[in-house]
Amino acid sequence: MHTVEAEGVRQRDPYQAALDKACRELQRLDPYIAALRSGGRALNRESGQAVELAYWGHDIEVTWETGHVCSPAGAPLSPTARLIVLHYLLTADGTPLADRWLSFRELPDGRVYDTAFRRRACQPLARVFGQRPAAFAEAARRLGGETLYFGDASFLFRVLPRVRVAAILYAADDEFPAEANLLFDASTRHYLPIEDVAVLGGLVAGELIRASRQTH
Repeated sequence: MHTVEAEGVRQRDPYQAALDKACRELQRLDPYIAALRSGGRALNRESGQAVELAYWGHDIEVTWETGHVCSPAGAPLSPTARLIVLHYLLTADGTPLADRWLSFRELPDGRVYDTAFRRRACQPLARVFGQRPAAFAEAARRLGGETLYFGDASFLFRVLPRVRVAAILYAADDEFPAEANLLFDASTRHYLPIEDVAVLGGLVAGELIRASRQTH
């Protein structure tokens, strides 16, 4: 596992072991097959093979030999986001999108992680936007969200080519507290392990909250 020396104390990177494992597994796959199954595009670069994917509406590039993931500006993704991208490529089996929404707990094995998922994804959204549906809508549009018709406000996000997430807000009123939920295409488990779906929910919530804090 990668370690960092800081003032004489060895600090462990909690993601590095998982990233190293994903990179090793990636090299066992044919990038052309992985691209076909994941909705990406295989590339031949001077530096080696790569796969290009759409991530939040922007093209990213995964270098096959190293598992390095670059955004359009050339900046690396966060370790969490990078791990989701690598696991997406490893898990993708080419199943068509179902065009049918399921809650997290309705996904295979979702009940096991549902409490943690709601704490990580749904509760922060309700807390931040429960009395501000207009701010929720503005943040969603900044992220390229497409309007849906659930609750008081809802938006579709195409996070990866075959991973779609719907974020839904039920605003607080005189009778009921605010609630929020995330739905996933029924095919999602063909593209991500359930643990990654739970993490993805937190990432979507975090992106929405950060977008709401941006200034014009």
